[in-house]
Amino acid sequence: MREYTDKIRQIARRLLEEGKVDRVIGFKKGSMPMMNEPCVIRRPQDADQLIWDGNCGINLANYLTGAKDKVGVVAKGCDSRNIVTHIIENKLDRDNVVVIGVPCQAMIDKRKIAAAVDGEISEVTETDDGKVVVRGNGFEKTFDRAETLQDNCAICVHRNPVICDEPVADPVPEQTDVDRYADIRAIDAMSDAERKAFFDDMFAECIRCYACRNACPLCYCPTCFVDESRPQWVGKGQDENDIRTFHFLRAYHCAGRCTDCGACERACPVGIKMRVLTRKLEKDCKELYGWEAGMSVDQRPPLDAYKPNDPDAFIK
Repeated sequence: MREYTDKIRQIARRLLEEGKVDRVIGFKKGSMPMMNEPCVIRRPQDADQLIWDGNCGINLANYLTGAKDKVGVVAKGCDSRNIVTHIIENKLDRDNVVVIGVPCQAMIDKRKIAAAVDGEISEVTETDDGKVVVRGNGFEKTFDRAETLQDNCAICVHRNPVICDEPVADPVPEQTDVDRYADIRAIDAMSDAERKAFFDDMFAECIRCYACRNACPLCYCPTCFVDESRPQWVGKGQDENDIRTFHFLRAYHCAGRCTDCGACERACPVGIKMRVLTRKLEKDCKELYGWEAGMSVDQRPPLDAYKPNDPDAFIK
């Protein structure tokens, strides 16, 4: 992906030199393998810090909320859709953002790679022929890149940015042969007892660190419902009902807005697969309203606007 990196640097340098933006938000090399870090550059000469590879999974739209200055941002498909959502929800002025659009070739999952090797990883390299080479103390192992992808990337159908001011490369082919909701239908088919057991097991390791909330570009409320005290909607402890309430209610707050960027799962320190909640709501919005979040700045989300022909079977 060296050509992506070179192009991103060229664009960022030019935008800053020409004064079209005050800063550019992108990625720089992290201090640990597979952990690239978001960074902000304000000077053209700092553009060489920017990089792009399969470890840029953090959603940079999270750093745009309420921006008042001119900002350039490196954005893959899901990031761009969250930028659209920010614009629709009046958290970002379209005139204040320059989207440096990256046709995404999917992000790799650091957990999958770490679980597949023995020992501490010192270097991970992606090759031009679709391989991922992992090196550590006394070992080297090569994977097919397709085996290492984040779960959300493996089923992504919107890899190209939906809004783009400065394209980094030509669009990549979109996936058309994936079933995004096979696991959701399996959960829907469970009995009530089976479904309860499924979610009890899923949330059993939750430590209430709120990393999922903090990483999510949709969670920008000044005071989160978990921090409200008058009234207190949910307890702060490890009671299983409080844990379930946090996860389910946070998912409902993302209904009709989530782009399945995977930021929540990527940030979770215990590996909870919480995307089953948001994808269930994504599936319902698509089937009931024909809606996919963040695809157009000109259309209001279905839960944000009333239409006389809206489905009403839930009304008793």
